[in-house]
Amino acid sequence: MSMTLPDLTTLRDACTIFACDAAREIMRIYAGDLGERTKADKSPVTDADHAAEVVIVAGLRALTPGLPVVAEEEMAAGHVPRIDGGPFWLVDPLDGTKEFIKRNGEFTVNIALIENGRPTLGIVLAPATETLWRGASGLGADKREGGGAFTAITTRTPPPQGLTACASRSHAIYSDLDIWFRNNNLTVADRVQAGSSLKFCLIAEGKADIYPRFGPTNEWDTAAGQGVLEAAGGEVVTTDGRPLLYGKPRFSNPHFIARSTAAR
Repeated sequence: MSMTLPDLTTLRDACTIFACDAAREIMRIYAGDLGERTKADKSPVTDADHAAEVVIVAGLRALTPGLPVVAEEEMAAGHVPRIDGGPFWLVDPLDGTKEFIKRNGEFTVNIALIENGRPTLGIVLAPATETLWRGASGLGADKREGGGAFTAITTRTPPPQGLTACASRSHAIYSDLDIWFRNNNLTVADRVQAGSSLKFCLIAEGKADIYPRFGPTNEWDTAAGQGVLEAAGGEVVTTDGRPLLYGKPRFSNPHFIARSTAAR
């Protein structure tokens, strides 16, 4: 597919609005009946997942007509767009549905643009705290809290005492992580648990250093966070050190490590 896209600044600003609109729908439902049910793959879904996705997908299709949109709930319903090697959008309208159901606030809206297999734009918004992280190739990464201004963020050099490692709120298996850290001669001084794509953002803003993930994930789970992290000076690689790429069969990810480049 040959298509001329708007510039990344225009796309970033538009997607910021889409994410905020979706967040309002999510918080409206969060305040009442979640409409929780189970999908065919046994994972949970709520009314908020669907309401947020409708908002985002409609916005993206109006912004970039003809550009494929790979969205989690449309995929679950069997609507799989053809990518054909061109750019496409990846959307997880409510990443961290389990955290949403627990009402712990650790869930996010995720929008990413994929070009040549790489996320060139990532938007991650935590509706419960009104915190938004953005990253775009060549534009760097920034963060906004509440209605405040965006401020630039970057990854850090880990302190001498060791790394701060992120682990999933719902999926952490510390024995596996400890073995991997030991085998790679990495010293972990602190750990932080967080749900959804918040882990990528903690590394992007210099509050953590590394997030190994040795369990199943889909591309829409990671693309936006990777876009933010890479724009902030980090990287996401497979266990053999290659960049985590997108547009793979079934949109499934291998195991990966998200980190600041100083935490290699």
